[in-house]
Amino acid sequence: MPMLKNFPAELLDAQQPPCLSLYQPTHRHYPENKQDPIRFRNLVKEMDRSLRLKYSPREIEPLLEPFLDLASDSAFWKRSLDGLAVLGAPGLFRIHRLQRSVPELAVVADSFHTKPLLRICQSTDRYQILGLTRREIRLFEGNRDALDEIEPAPGVPRTITDALGEELTEPHQTVASYKLGAGATAARHGHGSRKDELGSDTERFFRAVDRAVLEHHSKPSNLPLLLAALPEYHTPFRRVSRNPLLLAEDIDAHPDGLSLDELRRRAWKTLEPHYHARMDELAEEFRQARAKGLGADDLADISAAAVTGRIATLLIDADLRIPGRIDASSGRIERAAEGQQNVDDLLDDLGELVLKLGGGVAVIPSERLPADSGAAAIYRF
Repeated sequence: MPMLKNFPAELLDAQQPPCLSLYQPTHRHYPENKQDPIRFRNLVKEMDRSLRLKYSPREIEPLLEPFLDLASDSAFWKRSLDGLAVLGAPGLFRIHRLQRSVPELAVVADSFHTKPLLRICQSTDRYQILGLTRREIRLFEGNRDALDEIEPAPGVPRTITDALGEELTEPHQTVASYKLGAGATAARHGHGSRKDELGSDTERFFRAVDRAVLEHHSKPSNLPLLLAALPEYHTPFRRVSRNPLLLAEDIDAHPDGLSLDELRRRAWKTLEPHYHARMDELAEEFRQARAKGLGADDLADISAAAVTGRIATLLIDADLRIPGRIDASSGRIERAAEGQQNVDDLLDDLGELVLKLGGGVAVIPSERLPADSGAAAIYRF
């Protein structure tokens, strides 16, 4: 099961209730990961108790069956990342490994609880790394806390042979020894100098990689891209690159020479100033919009604007949960009764509404949000 890369758009579609949303922190290594399936079973039991308040055992059994099967899959629990999201509804069951830890949560509602996924997919500290030599590539995706190697998408050449195939030009060289024993001298006989051809091969490989990474990774994710390569490859690659998401800063080492944690540390040192600048930019955009009557931080106003498609950008507090729901047709806020359990999140509903209608959502830390309500909206009109 691959890790989550982009927000699963199908979760924004209306699903037949009940919608089951289970989140839990997980662990990458033994012995910490021994407790993960036990905690998962306990969360499934919570959902079972909630379902029994409204549904019959005959309706509940097929809903929980895939959750219980997953709990018993020992191979699955040996390959965990930092968090897990499992979502189920009649006719739908999805598992997402997460690069961030998430709070334990089991929700049964009329729609999926998606804010933890929104937070991960819409967070502004995410990035990708292209590890490059003149013969092969590696790809990574991560955030400030975690970094993992990812499989290049189909259509992305992994090696120079993948990219050039029969068009690849290689030098041919034979070695003959005219003396035997100690001090023997080897005479090298080449079939002509191929420096020009090798330079051409490398350039064509770099062009093919740049084009494919842009099409299959950068455009779908819209994430900043860092180049990790030996210094001699930076200028040739940048000379042919057309990727607008490729950052000006580099990592002057190939990933083969760094541990994954060291690569993450060096990447975040480069990206952290960009992250803080983006936070400041979003806050300033909101302040300017509000001064012109094109911004709001009142949840009722934001909700009313969301259902009419007026919101261009919505900023959501990453750390706040407001129990309740929003009527998607009227925008009316329905807050949950005090102490009511297993209910959805108003901020979650707002994010879904904005995404459905083509707006952008950024989930940011509480201390960087320019509002106390949990949300700040920038209107289109």
